[in-house]
Amino acid sequence: MAGSATLRMALVVDDSRLQRKIITSMLRKWGLEVIEAASGDEAIVLCESHQPDLVLSDWMMPGMDGLEFCRRFRQMARDSYGYFILLTSKGEKDEIARGLDAGADDFLTKPVNAAELRARITAGARIMQMERELNQKNRVISETLGTLQTLYDAIDKDLKQARKIQDSLMPETVRDFGASRVSLLLKPCGHVGGDLVGMFSPDDMQLGFYSIDVSGHGITSAMMTARVAGYLNSSFPDQNIAMERDTDGRLKLRPPDVVARMLNDRLNADAGVEEYLTLLYAVVDLRTGVAKLVQAGHPHPLVMRADGSAEFIGCGGVPVGLVNDVIYDQSEIRLAPGDRLLLYSDGFPECVMKNGRMLEDDGLHRLATSTPHTGRGADYLQDMFSRLAEDMAAPGQLTDDVSAALLEFGCPEVNQISAQS
Repeated sequence: MAGSATLRMALVVDDSRLQRKIITSMLRKWGLEVIEAASGDEAIVLCESHQPDLVLSDWMMPGMDGLEFCRRFRQMARDSYGYFILLTSKGEKDEIARGLDAGADDFLTKPVNAAELRARITAGARIMQMERELNQKNRVISETLGTLQTLYDAIDKDLKQARKIQDSLMPETVRDFGASRVSLLLKPCGHVGGDLVGMFSPDDMQLGFYSIDVSGHGITSAMMTARVAGYLNSSFPDQNIAMERDTDGRLKLRPPDVVARMLNDRLNADAGVEEYLTLLYAVVDLRTGVAKLVQAGHPHPLVMRADGSAEFIGCGGVPVGLVNDVIYDQSEIRLAPGDRLLLYSDGFPECVMKNGRMLEDDGLHRLATSTPHTGRGADYLQDMFSRLAEDMAAPGQLTDDVSAALLEFGCPEVNQISAQS
C-alpha cells in the first residue's frame, strides 16, 4: 500500500463483530497488523500496551462512545502521534466539529467504502511520515542544542576566568601620588573588552597614566590588551617600555612620543595581527604640573580647571599598529593645583542616547562638568558612568567598552589624607 509503510499497526474499535471483520480484512490485505476491540474501555487497554499507529473507531457504541474514546486516546502518553479516524453515520457540520474538538483527524461514513478508506489511510500515512521526520529533526536539533549548550557553558566559564585575568591587569583603581591622585574606570560591554587604562610611577616626581582602546571587541581585543598591559606593566618596571634607566641606574619615564613609537613598532612587527589600538598617554611632572601627552587616534583629553572652566586638548595622531614608521607629535600643558585631566575611550562620546543621537564631545563636556566632583576620583568616574548609563537609548546596555582615567593634580583632599596618614 503506497505511503502506508509509516503505519504498522491499526486498531479497529466497533461493537459490531461484522463491521470489525470487514474493516480488519481490508487492513490486513493492505499489509497492516490489526488488533480489535469491541468497546471503548477495551480499546483503552489495548492502546496502553500496543500504541497503534492508526485507530478506526465507531462513533456510536454502548458505554464509552467513540467521541469519549478519542478524547481519552489523545490524553494518553505516547512515543509518537496516532492517527484517529471516526466511523460515523453523522454528516452534520456541528457533529464533525465535535469530533475535531475531541481530537479526531478524519471521518468516514458507514458503510465504509474500501477505496475511500484506503485513500484516507494513505493521507494519514503521509501525515504520520511528516510527523516522524519532524520528530527526528527535532531530536537532532535538541541533541545539537545540547552539544552547543555544553560548548557554550565551557566558553562561558573560560570567559569568566578571562574576565578575572583581565581585571588583574588593573590591580588598583585609585592611587595617590603625593598630593595628586589617579582614578581608573573600566566597563567592558561583554565578558572581556578591548579597553585598558593604567598608571605607574618610578618615583615621587614622575607619573605616567594612559587610556587605550583596541580595535574590535571580544576575545581577540582582550588578548591584545593583555599583551599591551605587559608592555606597560606597573609591577615590573624593567619590563615596562615606558621606563628606562639613566646613567646612574635610576628609573625615569620615556617621553610619550617615544613610547607610542615603540608600541607601534612592536605591534607592526607581528605578521597576521590585524588589530590596532588608539592611545592617549600622559607623563606628568608632579613638582611643576607640566604634562606631556601623545594622542594616537584617541579622543581628545578634557582638562577641567579648578576655576570651573574646561577644554579639550590634543593634536590627534595615527593609531598604534596601523602603519609602520609613524612619528608621533607630542603636546604639553601645565596643570595647577585642583585641575583635573580626563582621559577616556570613544565608548563615552559614541554612546547612543535616548534622543537617538550619540553623546559626542559636547555631550561629554556637559556630562563631565555637571557631574558633582565630590569624594574620591573613583566615585566621580562611577557617578559619571551611572548618569551616562541612565540616559542611554538602551539603559545600561553597552554596545562598546567604556573606560576612563582621571588625574586630580594637587588635590586638597589628597593633601589632607596624606597628612593624616
